[in-house]
Amino acid sequence: MALYAELHRHLGGSVVPRVLWRYFQRNRSNLIEHFPGYLDFEDFYTRPRNTLDEYLELHTMVESVQTEATLPYFVYRLMRGAYVFENLAYLELRYTPYLRTPDHLSQSERIEKMSEIVDIVGKASQIGEYPIEMSQILCMHSRLPYEVNRAIVDLAVAHPHYVCAVDLAGGDAHYRDRLDEYVKLYDYARQRGVNTTGHLYETEEGAYPELLPYLMRIGHGIQIPLHYPELLPQLAEQGQCLEVCPTTYLKTGTLDDLQQLKVVFDRCFEAGVDIAICTDNAGLHNVRLPFEYESLLTQDIISFQQLQACQDAAFRHAFAWKYEQRPERILSDILRPEADDDLDLMVGETSTVG
Repeated sequence: MALYAELHRHLGGSVVPRVLWRYFQRNRSNLIEHFPGYLDFEDFYTRPRNTLDEYLELHTMVESVQTEATLPYFVYRLMRGAYVFENLAYLELRYTPYLRTPDHLSQSERIEKMSEIVDIVGKASQIGEYPIEMSQILCMHSRLPYEVNRAIVDLAVAHPHYVCAVDLAGGDAHYRDRLDEYVKLYDYARQRGVNTTGHLYETEEGAYPELLPYLMRIGHGIQIPLHYPELLPQLAEQGQCLEVCPTTYLKTGTLDDLQQLKVVFDRCFEAGVDIAICTDNAGLHNVRLPFEYESLLTQDIISFQQLQACQDAAFRHAFAWKYEQRPERILSDILRPEADDDLDLMVGETSTVG
């Protein structure tokens, strides 16, 4: 059985429509009262949007109900589905903890509350019945002030047992006016030993080469091979990996056709730049990771060998994967140790005959 690693999934967009609908029915029926039934809600929740900003507005609906009291409910169902339906052995779940704190509190009180949110998500993810490793990526946000984003980095420093990296989210078209601030924050994170990724080069407005030196991975980054291929050797030299989320680009209007990703994969493979295939917002898309794999294969965007290389890259670039091997190999060593002994014997017999 193949087991996978998912490096780019948002907590806000990870709740599948049916789970969210049931929660609203039981607890917040006012949020769905204008939908005649579930299918109408699912269509609204998962349909493509015209722009990335319009798409990101959907996150606010989910963020408003992901509170201290409800996060265990959502995280448990997310983890269960990831293991049972997606064969995930490893998951990095990203979100902005500040946006899960009560909005009636002062900024300083909400900053203090963020630590509780990280602990709640971390404890809720420790599910003994489903052997899946999960770590958190904390997102700084373009809508939040410097003080809050700095506190998010400090939170990552203080919680290495739950947090594996920091990110920058909120739509890459909105970074320009505060670019020096984000450079400073990323530099601070790296100095404190925090791993880094960031939503960058997702859209044509999101080209910020100034941030690239501070990132260990690049969230999306598809505009680099599409429009700035001269940067690819630099990415390869620095060992940076692109977190490519195919369905997202159709849902946000960033790409018109999935076939446009063929250039992304071809140029990255040619330049030696790793790609991890991810879902981004599996709930908003109503799409699971194996479907992303299948879609790219059946449309001849990548070959089977390239798919395997991307799956290997996901484990290799995972911030909190503790093992040198993929889980299938570890399982094989446990379940079939005699196979290695037989192979050694065959090799020995061949060398003797030779």
